[in-house]
Amino acid sequence: MGGDTALVLGGGGLTGVGWECGILYGLARAGVDLTTADLVVGTSAGSVVGAQLTSGLLTAQELYERQLGDPAGEVAAKLGAGLVARYAVAMVGSRTATAYRQRIGAMALAADTGPEAERRKVLAARLVSHEWPERRLVVTAVDALSGELEAFERGSGSGLVDAVSASCAVPGVWPPVTVGGRRFIDGGIRSATNADLAAGYARVVIIAPLSLGSKLVPSPSAQAERLRAAGARVLLITPSNAARKVFGRNVLDPARRDPAARAGLAQAAEHVREAAEVWSGRAA
Repeated sequence: MGGDTALVLGGGGLTGVGWECGILYGLARAGVDLTTADLVVGTSAGSVVGAQLTSGLLTAQELYERQLGDPAGEVAAKLGAGLVARYAVAMVGSRTATAYRQRIGAMALAADTGPEAERRKVLAARLVSHEWPERRLVVTAVDALSGELEAFERGSGSGLVDAVSASCAVPGVWPPVTVGGRRFIDGGIRSATNADLAAGYARVVIIAPLSLGSKLVPSPSAQAERLRAAGARVLLITPSNAARKVFGRNVLDPARRDPAARAGLAQAAEHVREAAEVWSGRAA
């Protein structure tokens, strides 16, 4: 086995950041502290949460409270209908998952999405530490040219800010991020959670703001089932209907992060018992 406990934090924009923080705090408040995980896998929004969670500088409550209030200085972006349509066309025109990711990478490289350095400043400001944590944190991104997954972690040659920036580089919205001479895009293009990176861990909790998948992009539920089939105890948490309504139509709107966090805190109560059973082997 690779270890005992793994926490997988999926992508889902700024509402995903808020909702994940609410879930984590709600569970911790009820006695199920997922921040003790031996491994944390972060994709896109999950990489931001994971980096802060493993920094050792914030409790689950403090991380939650950082999501509340007026998001001063944050600029809203949007996944417009035209961009979503381009994703769909790329998927229909691709025979393999790698080919799909290469098409999306080419689109991202050609898009006019502003200076890479400016976007990096935004991500740097969100993190409470710019150093890799002692606890194992894996941050996912996709090579824009090859379409291959890159799993950044301590000792991989990338700085933490660059890794998180790469993981959050939504194609067509934000610029690809340069790390070691290569260009990277959002890890969510491969999978909303990349939960397969928790293979070998005995107990896994997956918190996934986005639950959809396709033949070319495995869903969180499909990845959870594969982990279970390999012998792991797995809990998958996805947004309730109430949480999805709070997210609204634009998950990249900073103003939606506060209500999303509150929705996550409220929803956490629904998962305390099953989370305790997976995490500690006992009922809450």
